Amino acid sequence: MRISNTVKHLIIINVIFFLTIKAFGYNLFNSLAIWFPLNNNFEVWQVFTHMFMHHQTFYLHIIMNMFGLWMFGTPLEQMWGRNKFLFFYFSAGVGAVLLPWIIDFYQFNSIVHQLTINGFDKSEILMLLNEGKYNIGWKNILSEADFYKMNQIFYTSGVGASGAIMGLVAAFGINFPNAKMALIFLPVPIAAKYFIPIFLAYETLSGVFNWPSVFGINVANFAHVSGAIVGAIIAWYWKKKSI
Repeated sequence: MRISNTVKHLIIINVIFFLTIKAFGYNLFNSLAIWFPLNNNFEVWQVFTHMFMHHQTFYLHIIMNMFGLWMFGTPLEQMWGRNKFLFFYFSAGVGAVLLPWIIDFYQFNSIVHQLTINGFDKSEILMLLNEGKYNIGWKNILSEADFYKMNQIFYTSGVGASGAIMGLVAAFGINFPNAKMALIFLPVPIAAKYFIPIFLAYETLSGVFNWPSVFGINVANFAHVSGAIVGAIIAWYWKKKSI
């Protein structure tokens, strides 16, 4: 399948991001990856730049993402045209942060609430976390699991290229439901209308039970699900309205 122009340019941009970060290192990675919004490292532009980011040590991550961008993006761009395709791609990429943020904010605020009802001030809690510190008294209130989860949410940055790709996967399934799809470790062709719901169900369960993602280890499963949901909604609406 001949690669379409916009897909080709997006692949080039992704590779440039990857190689530039390889050259300039950790500080650049931190400024372009997306952080929890209450962390002082968070910047608005990260909502967009994170969708061109990939794990720097797990090379299969960028390889699989770019393969998916080519395989699913090309027929969609050929069908929609450049402008609609770009709108869709960025919408799915931005949408990929929605579900993870909802979950993270709920979990983080629930944990912080345990501290505030025991006399700790929320602004001081955030100040200490942003300084990389904590009050020893927190450990008398929080379970070890909650203390770990609070720090994990606050200090973990995210890369979201695969969230945009999952939007493309969902859109492909809606527009080409009878196309045959397969995974490397499951080389049995299955129609997209069955394959994609099963795929998304696994990614959802992976997020709930901490199973490894199809995209590899240390991958944000709920970002995949969120990107796919946003992509599916847009693709379904466009197909229904035929615009």
